[in-house]
Amino acid sequence: MKMVKSLLLGTAAGLVAMTGAQAADLPVKAKPVQYVKICSLYGAGFYYVPGTDTCLKIGGWVRVQTAVGYNGDLTAGPLAAGSTFDRIGNPISSEFNYRIRGYITADARSQTEYGTLRSYIAVGTSTNDAGANTFNSNRAFIQLAGFTIGLAQSFYDFASMAAVSYNGGAINNTGDTGDGGKVVWGYTARFGNGFSATIAAEARRVTSVTRGTGAFLNAVNTVNEGQKLPDAVANLRLDQAWGSAQIMGALHDVGGQYYGTNLAPLATSPDNKLGYAVGAGLRLNAPMIGRGDYFQIQVNYAKGASGYVAQGTSYGWADNFAGGTTFTRGGYGLVTDGVYDGLGGPIELTTAWGVFGSFEHNWNAQWKTSLYGTYSAIKQTDRANLILCGTAANVTAGCNNDFKLWSVGTRTAWAPVANLEVGLDIIYQRLDTASSGFTSAGRTYEDRGNWMGHLRVQRNFFP
Repeated sequence: MKMVKSLLLGTAAGLVAMTGAQAADLPVKAKPVQYVKICSLYGAGFYYVPGTDTCLKIGGWVRVQTAVGYNGDLTAGPLAAGSTFDRIGNPISSEFNYRIRGYITADARSQTEYGTLRSYIAVGTSTNDAGANTFNSNRAFIQLAGFTIGLAQSFYDFASMAAVSYNGGAINNTGDTGDGGKVVWGYTARFGNGFSATIAAEARRVTSVTRGTGAFLNAVNTVNEGQKLPDAVANLRLDQAWGSAQIMGALHDVGGQYYGTNLAPLATSPDNKLGYAVGAGLRLNAPMIGRGDYFQIQVNYAKGASGYVAQGTSYGWADNFAGGTTFTRGGYGLVTDGVYDGLGGPIELTTAWGVFGSFEHNWNAQWKTSLYGTYSAIKQTDRANLILCGTAANVTAGCNNDFKLWSVGTRTAWAPVANLEVGLDIIYQRLDTASSGFTSAGRTYEDRGNWMGHLRVQRNFFP
């Protein structure tokens, strides 16, 4: 019996030893390889570029928009220069417009001895109903140690129109429209508790310096000299849990050409003048009304720097055609930095002021509605008005180049699923000219207004 037990125990021990030897020969399961290493230093969506300490986030968006009432100009709206209407007020240009855009964004950041080094770029394409396909970048900048250099949002701008309206430039009051950008060389100092200050050199916001020719409305082309100086821009900003506030200012060089459009020299070149703009903005969060609700407002005043108040060079060539190419009724408004006569007189600086305000309410996680409005006023000196009107008789008859441009609108957007938005924006825009009722060369000038509707579908794929 003892012999049987010994045999059984010996056999079991042998089997255990053989099993252990075979297990040692089996391959060891490798640990899973993390091909994409998450970078949590800068928020969600960043990952490390393999083999580097640089964190990268890729994103973008696709936007399909259709609109009516824009008179062929989705960028500037129906009262932009060149707009034409028939005798009963219907736009002659395309009444139905569309534009499709797609952008890819890349945000790269890494740590250095001077702080975070960041480079950001947004590039994309745009296609419209005229068949034009364009490729551009509306953001391309580098940031390090408080410096921002490249194509970015102006440090003067505060209120965001793009956040509450699809009409952007058609609102015609300076602010962040979400498109374009300015070439900036800026430095921002942060003092803690949300307080900061910025000083920057930015590409000039040129509208036009108009030279009169002695005939009414016969000099509406830009005759600016070549750029000599960038604009100097500065702001003081406060960001808190309750919202944000900013005051800002800019200095702007105003100069007219010595040579005319036909390269014939003028009698004399006017001396350059220094224009300026000042502004203030306020954003107030309103969680007591609804989660994510807020008010925002921006006010601007400029003398010789109208580009900080209004966009574009002229409005309201909204002509009522009686037939052919001669209009009988229409409104107009010239946006100028200054006016001169080309006969040795000085540049007369243009005064402008404007305000933009909005409120956005979130009904729930899927629905939101915004209300917004703008008002801009352009005023010329008496001498500038005489230069533009051409003769004292025209001034006496009612020629006046002052004008006002205002608009009100509302946008409602629906997010059926995350990162998808379907929205409708309705806006009314009106041009009030001080020359209303003035008649010259068979043309009667009058105020003009127009309704616009804008439908947008946008898919964001930011991480």
